[in-house]
Amino acid sequence: MKVLVVGSGAVGAATAAVARRRDFFEHVTFADLDPARPAAVVQREGDDRFSAAQVDAGDREALVALLRETEADAVLNAADPRFNPPILDAAFDYGCTYLDMAMTLSGPNVLLGEEEFDRHERWRERGLLALAGIGVEPGLADVFARYAADHLFDEIDEVAVRDGADLVVEGYDFAPTFSIWTTIEECLNPPLIWEKERGFYTTEPFSEPELFEFPDGIGEIECVNVEHEEVVLVPREIDCRRVTFKYGLGAEFIDVLRTLHKLGLDSTQPVKVRDVEVAPRDMVAAALPDPATLGDRMSGKTCAGTLVTGKRKDGGDGAVYLYHVADNEQTMREYGHQAVVLQTAINPVIALELLASGAWQGTGVLGPESFDAVPFLELLADYGEPHGVVEGDPRRS
Repeated sequence: MKVLVVGSGAVGAATAAVARRRDFFEHVTFADLDPARPAAVVQREGDDRFSAAQVDAGDREALVALLRETEADAVLNAADPRFNPPILDAAFDYGCTYLDMAMTLSGPNVLLGEEEFDRHERWRERGLLALAGIGVEPGLADVFARYAADHLFDEIDEVAVRDGADLVVEGYDFAPTFSIWTTIEECLNPPLIWEKERGFYTTEPFSEPELFEFPDGIGEIECVNVEHEEVVLVPREIDCRRVTFKYGLGAEFIDVLRTLHKLGLDSTQPVKVRDVEVAPRDMVAAALPDPATLGDRMSGKTCAGTLVTGKRKDGGDGAVYLYHVADNEQTMREYGHQAVVLQTAINPVIALELLASGAWQGTGVLGPESFDAVPFLELLADYGEPHGVVEGDPRRS
């Protein structure tokens, strides 16, 4: 398998650290608008199966040309979700598998991921696969939902994705551990909920707070509703009554996001500053530290998981929280990347290995919940990152 990775930021670079330990691929080309970024990835990893290239992720024709040049069997989109459409269309034009870790953005009367789902039939008719949302959330969280549906429950009431962390960044009053651009998009949009009898509906940002006891010593964190792809992806394949996503943001982070919104600094529409036009959200992202550079200053753990409730196969009603925890000290020591980006990056690499072996096969625009969860979780353990299980419901109002 030959792979093109578009985007060599924090997560794109972390995929290289994960992939170099595996032998399922022939070559991976890392590309970015800034040629210094993929060049640094290749130099740092020292693997002769890696090479660097320059490409504009928004230029469909340039992407097709690079796909041809690299003879890619798959393209992994590690760029901002704003670039999903041109990368997705370039993959279709060229005729290769496409993967991303975040879906196309929502908007007025546009559902999260709708631009990708609208392409499903033509991808299916051509016999091509676009695997959407194969990061950690969405991604591993969807795999957990699939596993629960197939092996743990006869009937599912709710698939409740819950994310929390006790990470601390030394030396900064405020330093997001993941892309602030994407975080603003997710957290300030109206949160999305799906119910079988009601369909999709939204609530106010940061609504319906609940306390959730996260495992492995992270402890109890307040989680709130956030817009996220699992709410759109999971009901397409898994029979359940409700799907929700809640994130343990913390009071300070919520206050910062609300202030950015109040000041209009979350806007993606350019404003003129002297002789330069710049989007306020891009300015905020540029002013804050790059999450990829914070690993040496970070401590703590991050947890991503899926709580499933319903009628258990072993009898009676029950709840199970399937999860993965990344410890920053461990990920920095073993991979040289901080916990949040490593936890995201490991999943598309596993998916690529499953596609290369034929263990996962499909056509059209599909999410991770469309595939057998067992080989994925087996590989996750083989990569040295096994998942965990908590019996019972860790929530309280």
